[in-house]
Formats: sequence, C-alpha cells, structure tokens
Amino acid sequence: MGTENTGVKMIRENLGNIPDYPVPPPYTIRWYRPGDEEAWLRIEREAEKYFPIEDDLFEKQFGEYPDLLPERQCFICNSEGNEIGTATAWFYNDESGKSYGLVHWVAIIPQEQGKGLGKPLMSAVCNRLKELGYERACLNTSTGRIPAINLYQKFGFVPQ
Repeated sequence: MGTENTGVKMIRENLGNIPDYPVPPPYTIRWYRPGDEEAWLRIEREAEKYFPIEDDLFEKQFGEYPDLLPERQCFICNSEGNEIGTATAWFYNDESGKSYGLVHWVAIIPQEQGKGLGKPLMSAVCNRLKELGYERACLNTSTGRIPAINLYQKFGFVPQ
C-alpha cells in the first residue's frame, strides 16, 4: 500500500494576531514585478513533489487578474537576489459566498527548505491579506505535506 496524498482545506477564522517572523539575513522579501512568471514556475517545479507544473499554470492561476499581482504575490530571495520561495495573498469565496483571503501556492525550493523561511513568507502573506481587508483566510494543502501542515497550524490554520 502506498501513502495517500489527500487534499486538506485549512481555515483561519480571524486574521488578528498573525505571528510575526522577520526575514533572516541575508534573505529578503519582495513583491511581484512583471516578468516574475518564470521565477514562479521555476520555484513551483523545483518544490512540487506530487504533480507536474505545466507551462501554462501561472496563466491559469493568475492570468485573469494580472493587475493584482504586485500587491499580492510575494517572493523570498537569497543573498544573490535569486527567488527561492513564493506565496500569494489571493482570494476565494466558498459555496455560501463567504469571502476568504487565500494563502496560495506556498513553495520554497528544496535546497532552501528547513531553514525557517516558510515562517516569514507566511507572515508577509497573512499580513497582506489582513491589509487588503480580509477577515479570515484559508489554504489548500495535502496530507503528504506534513512540514507545511505543521507550519500552517503554527499560523492558526485548522484542518476542515
């Protein structure tokens, strides 16, 4: 029997008291600039273990709202300024029309994982969702991503 990798939706009902993790030097955080599509695809391809990242994925996920990306898509960069992680402060309405900030496509390249960089990335994106006026947030992950689930729980996200 193989290990199952089942989708998990996690919700944080209130965006108050977001844990604050500064970016450790020499890393920096910056927001989307035109042309970052390639960096986003590269990070997602390197980090994603469970399914292929197709060439048109960025366009499918964000192409309808390109004007929103500069204030919503975050990158963490190494000392050389190369993008090594990303997350997006996106949006989602549930079946009842309830509005959520969506923590979307969180990824860090494998050689930079385990250094605590997910925490400042989550701080930046959750704070941005709050600044954008969202009262609650959700995200989608899967059972095979134990370190990610642990990180999200530290940020107050609860599996549904």
